[in-house]
Amino acid sequence: MVDVIGKDATGRRWSIGDLAHASGLTVRALYHYDEIGLLSASERTASGHRRYTEGDLRRLYRVRALRALGLSLEQIAGVLEDSSDDLVTLRDLLATQLRNLQEQAEHIDRLSNRIHGLVRQLDESSMPDPDQFMTTLEMISVYETGFTQEQREQLAERRAELGPDAVEAARSRWAELVEQLLGHVRDNTPVDDPQVQDLVRRWDELGATFHAVGEQGERTKAAARRMWQDNSAELGRRLPWPAERMTALVGYLERARQAR
Repeated sequence: MVDVIGKDATGRRWSIGDLAHASGLTVRALYHYDEIGLLSASERTASGHRRYTEGDLRRLYRVRALRALGLSLEQIAGVLEDSSDDLVTLRDLLATQLRNLQEQAEHIDRLSNRIHGLVRQLDESSMPDPDQFMTTLEMISVYETGFTQEQREQLAERRAELGPDAVEAARSRWAELVEQLLGHVRDNTPVDDPQVQDLVRRWDELGATFHAVGEQGERTKAAARRMWQDNSAELGRRLPWPAERMTALVGYLERARQAR
């Protein structure tokens, strides 16, 4: 996205497809942003096609950066309404984003050291199911890199409330949903197919059992979803399914949710 911005020295304009490609959003998501007043194209062609200006592009960057910091679309709209599009505001946002990335890097370093130690222990023992163990490590990775300390504590409390039997049963049901949904991804089933929509609803309901009720729970759910969207390839490599299939599944799930 930075590369694209850098080319606008003489009033260049971008189509909605250009922004979708640069930002990783779908065209449908950008239409939604327009509908809720979060990001609208400043110009239109004679035939009615949207054309985004440099100012629109900066606004989209701010939306994406604030989203990555955990704000809801409603909260982002409030922030943008109360702040201006100037050098100081943009620098403050970039500095916050940079601090967030540095904190994530520190979490990853600590987690890497922890996993190295666990792997050495596995090499010296007779752990019967290393795939399950790696799945557990994947969950640790999600907590360490995708959630705040407060959110991790809330998730841990919720898991304790559910108990180990319920957690293991949920993992089994999740694995079944993965298999069923991967079949639909393979068959290119339309995301608005009733059977697909039912599976996605069951997926989201299952995930919701691990989150608290209310606003705090909604924030942890949003953080978990962003974590999968942003790191599906890396996380997929630690699961028993091919990483590229899990990446495709994450995109499929998101398209299915948008089709509701």
